[in-house]
Amino acid sequence: MTKYFAKLSLNSTVVEVQCVADNIATTEQEGIDFLNETKKYPFWVETSKDGSIRKNVAVKGSTYNESKDAFIPPKPFASWSLNENTCQWEAPSKCPTDDKHYSWEESIKNWKEQ
Repeated sequence: MTKYFAKLSLNSTVVEVQCVADNIATTEQEGIDFLNETKKYPFWVETSKDGSIRKNVAVKGSTYNESKDAFIPPKPFASWSLNENTCQWEAPSKCPTDDKHYSWEESIKNWKEQ
């Protein structure tokens, strides 16, 4: 098994994700210490492949919000707002739930059938 750690830039943007073996990273701090030593870089935060740690999966371009202790994905559209509980971006209106396919159309700020 492995643990995953997000490498953060100075502005807390995820620049990459590294794997560390469980026997090396028995705790988050041990994983961070290992990466600090081997990668010579000081800013690492543990993440998970399924989002079970820190609300969301850390991916390149996402940000780590220390006060929420959560990874926040890149904002997909200017009109979307952050759900403070899930730390996920939400459209101003719900996507229709019929059997049709929709995509967000930012110019009209609504869902458009495909």
